[in-house]
Amino acid sequence: RGYLDNITAIGPRTVGSPENEVFAVNYLLEQIRRIEKESTDAHKISVDIQRPTGSFSIDFLGGFTSYYANITNVVVKLEPRNGAEHAVLSNCHFDSVPNTPGASDDAVSCAVMLEILNTLSKSSESLQHAVIFLFNGAEENILQASHGFITQHEWAKSIRAFINLEAAGVGGKELVFQTGPENPWLVQAYVVAAKHPFASVVAQEIFQSGIIPADTDFRIYRDFGNVPGIDLAFIENGYIYHTEYDTSDRILTDSIQRAGDNILAVLKYLATSEKLAKSFEYRHGNVVFFDILGLFVLAYPARVGTIMNYITVAIAFFYLSKKVLQPKPRAVHNLKKLLTAFSLTLMSWVCTLVAVLMVAVFVSIIGRALSWYTHFYVSVSLYGTAAAAKLILVHMLAKKFFYKNVNEQHLGDVFFDASLMIWSIALAVMTHMGLCSAFICTLWVAFPLLTKLLIHKEFSQKGATIKFIVMYMLGMFFPYLYMLYLSWTVFEMFTPVMGRSGSEIPPDMVLAGFIVIFTMILSSYFINFIYLVKSTKTTLVTLTTVFVVTLILVCSGIFFPYSSDAANPKPKRVFLQHTSRRFHDLDGKVAKSDSGIWINGFDYNGISHITPHVPEINDTIRTPCEEQAPFCGLPWILPVHFMFRFFKDNVLFSGKGSGYSASALCYMWTRISVPTGPSHMSLYVRPHVGSALSRWSLGDGVPVPSLGGDYFVFYSRGLHAAPWHFWVELTAPEKHSDGIVSLAIAAHYFFGEDQKSPQLYALLERFPNWTFSSGWSCTYDLFVF
Repeated sequence: RGYLDNITAIGPRTVGSPENEVFAVNYLLEQIRRIEKESTDAHKISVDIQRPTGSFSIDFLGGFTSYYANITNVVVKLEPRNGAEHAVLSNCHFDSVPNTPGASDDAVSCAVMLEILNTLSKSSESLQHAVIFLFNGAEENILQASHGFITQHEWAKSIRAFINLEAAGVGGKELVFQTGPENPWLVQAYVVAAKHPFASVVAQEIFQSGIIPADTDFRIYRDFGNVPGIDLAFIENGYIYHTEYDTSDRILTDSIQRAGDNILAVLKYLATSEKLAKSFEYRHGNVVFFDILGLFVLAYPARVGTIMNYITVAIAFFYLSKKVLQPKPRAVHNLKKLLTAFSLTLMSWVCTLVAVLMVAVFVSIIGRALSWYTHFYVSVSLYGTAAAAKLILVHMLAKKFFYKNVNEQHLGDVFFDASLMIWSIALAVMTHMGLCSAFICTLWVAFPLLTKLLIHKEFSQKGATIKFIVMYMLGMFFPYLYMLYLSWTVFEMFTPVMGRSGSEIPPDMVLAGFIVIFTMILSSYFINFIYLVKSTKTTLVTLTTVFVVTLILVCSGIFFPYSSDAANPKPKRVFLQHTSRRFHDLDGKVAKSDSGIWINGFDYNGISHITPHVPEINDTIRTPCEEQAPFCGLPWILPVHFMFRFFKDNVLFSGKGSGYSASALCYMWTRISVPTGPSHMSLYVRPHVGSALSRWSLGDGVPVPSLGGDYFVFYSRGLHAAPWHFWVELTAPEKHSDGIVSLAIAAHYFFGEDQKSPQLYALLERFPNWTFSSGWSCTYDLFVF
């Protein structure tokens, strides 16, 4: 904890700031030298300060190109006294986003790595392979430092596997949410070595689907270094991730100890593993892995899982076909009944999903989105009860009007088989798609089928209801327990994300969708009870009452989305940029200039909850999108424009502002020199109609357009960086009276005396205490050539 407290005491560590490039680096070097002095003779410690310059393109956030200059990496190699040919990498980052202390993201991981380095260096047991500790100084700049290390550092060539330590929340258990690519032996190393395992291939497939707007250094090592690895992240309390509340005192010592125990054990295992030296020889397919309530991890090759899944499907369909064909004269009738129950079950799911999403849309339209953000139980009371009530209602009506005078035990049997059929089809489809998460379907086919076979007689025997229910519940215990455990993990990760996913995605629809899915899963083998019991009216009335009461309370606004509770804050994120803009015409003259404060509410509610506190921010001061300018003439630090509804977020411009100058651009091909500006800049390029950007000196030379068609270049630098030089090549028509290309550059001042103007300070003071307001100054200059 001492390491963590000292790193966060430095303050926000933005790339290019003295706090990041000098104070944090000096502290790390001081601790590393102390550890080196106390190390045993069994080890050799080497330290290197790397300050790489480079460029690459990435398809994250709609796609953009990144350029970095003179950023900082602190690299430590612990190896046997006689050296080592191969190495395992442990990666953390000590930089933070602006205006936050970054305790969980990612100072705590760097603190853990320092302690692991200290522990390993004092051991008399020699390692077989080297362990490289990379304290990287530019991860928050979209993975720049890891790219500089893996593509340019001489030690990178020896790395055969890596462990990346990250955070999507503050403290708690660290989740293994990415592994590979392929290399099942790495997962087995975690399974064998980790003392407190917490891992899920479901989290891996969700994260890699792009649903969560985030990425880690894992991508860089995988894509640019061709190295397999393990990605871990703290996921608890994501509400204060990337805010001023991410302080060291909020991370429990138990969390730090737990992470240290796990990572130390896995690193020691890898550093003494024979497989590390020949890791590429073990690259044979993916792996299915999941922990059982945090007690241990089950892991097996995906190809084994595929075989198991198809065998399970075959057994299930054999069972179902046998049920349908007995007795043979009634085979067609039996099949018709099964397909009818199958169709009714699917119809009930569709009806439920539509009905609950309609409620979510209504709640969003009336301005009550995120009412559950601080009070999660509200989402369960609202959408969970609506889903359960709708499911019961559909089947109640079917039982009353469609299945009149049909034997109840027989109906229960048929609907059990219908659920089994649905899960079997889902298992076959997911397995065919190559999804490792199909193991969940396996659980929902194998356990219920086994239960049914064991208590088959109880379905048809009267007077055995209690015994039947007890045996039925015991048989279903494991899949239901695991699904509840998994749903907790999913909601733990996703609920806070809805507060930082932009204003385009309605969070209530997303969360309602998840709740409906889990309701359908958990109810799938209890639908048959609707047909087995005499009446479900009481249950239906109770659920409906809870839903109606909750909906009324939500509509009344009693559940305020955000919280300023000191012990457990759940703030609204707001970004304010005091912007000066200048728009130049084809002759280089300033055609328009203005300045003002651009305000972005980072969730679906925009700034609707803030305007009562700052009434000057209203519809009358919203500026229109500058259609002729790249990215609407606004100084985006990253190309996240597609995540926001433009008129949901307020833009305030008034008065004249000073701008930023750039050198002239020549026709067709030109070299561009951007004088040394602030540590963070954004370059936007828009070829005019008929023109095309064919090549440039950035990335791999092939320009990558961002979502929407404009080109976005993210630039950052450390200390003492040289002017930024690059060239672009354009093709253009013979007649281009309106110019060939529009080029804009935005400069962002994230720290120092230029960060906040008096006007910005004054506005920030007026924001309510349940907001996290991150503000800085910036400029936007547009040129036409």
